[in-house]
Amino acid sequence: MSIILRTEHLTKVYGPLIAVNNLCLEINAGDIMGFIGPNGAGKTTTIKMIATLLRPTSGTAYVNDMNVLEHPTEVRRMIGYMPDFFGVYDDVKTWEYLDFFAAAYKIPSHKRKRTIDNVLELTDLMGKRDDFVETLSRGMKQRLCLAKTLLHDPAVLLLDEPASGLDPRARIDIKELLKELKSMGKTILISSHILPELADFCNKVAIIERGELIVSGDVAEIMGKARGGKLLELRLVDRFEDAITMLSEMQNIRSVKQEDGILRIQYTGEPDQQYEILTALVSSGFKVQSFCEAQIDLEDIFMKVTTGAVA
Repeated sequence: MSIILRTEHLTKVYGPLIAVNNLCLEINAGDIMGFIGPNGAGKTTTIKMIATLLRPTSGTAYVNDMNVLEHPTEVRRMIGYMPDFFGVYDDVKTWEYLDFFAAAYKIPSHKRKRTIDNVLELTDLMGKRDDFVETLSRGMKQRLCLAKTLLHDPAVLLLDEPASGLDPRARIDIKELLKELKSMGKTILISSHILPELADFCNKVAIIERGELIVSGDVAEIMGKARGGKLLELRLVDRFEDAITMLSEMQNIRSVKQEDGILRIQYTGEPDQQYEILTALVSSGFKVQSFCEAQIDLEDIFMKVTTGAVA
């Protein structure tokens, strides 16, 4: 797949503070990359530089091969930037707010109503079309900001903590909306601290700490490297100790631990050979309730590769 967004040695320095240090990142068209890091890691600074809102000290970024420093206007047409905190205007209705930004994006007046209705429908805000913006809940304002971000149909979305400060139901709504955008083929770079929710729709992850990229790439691949293999979960009716003894002697099994009635198996073999474990257990008379590969846990990755340091 073609690379649609990349950074080349992107660096931002504030006096003695190196906010972002020599960041090299690549995102393919259609990727959904979770951009993860502790507070002060440099996530927002990076996103602002890609969005042409902050000039790098050195290095640069490219969106669809357009240099953000040399062609900022062209880049802005291709990206949609949603900041963590954004302003809204008093005494403005939802549709008027969107109409203002549609005009700023130079969308012709005869196309604006349909464009506005389309993004309102997508973000499930059609029922709030004539409501004043200041009366909307935090979650609805987040969706409104996302609707504004989508007005010009950008190919790349830069979303900085889109679920920040939302209640659980509003976070679910945002998550479902992001899944819909993924199905539409959008390329998304999303920073967030709600790591389990990112695992539902991110296929790539980049972890940054103290301004430096620690690891990036395919989520499953990084998870395998962090764990030293795949993690399998096994539920049995009984005979746990016997199963641990048997499994520990099998090839391609690094370790077996019992946690909360579940046997967690560190497996280093090929994925298409996992069935051999189940076959051996059943053949030996073990009563297996369930056998599966553990779901990817971004928090696990984050805790293994970071130290907790901040800039």
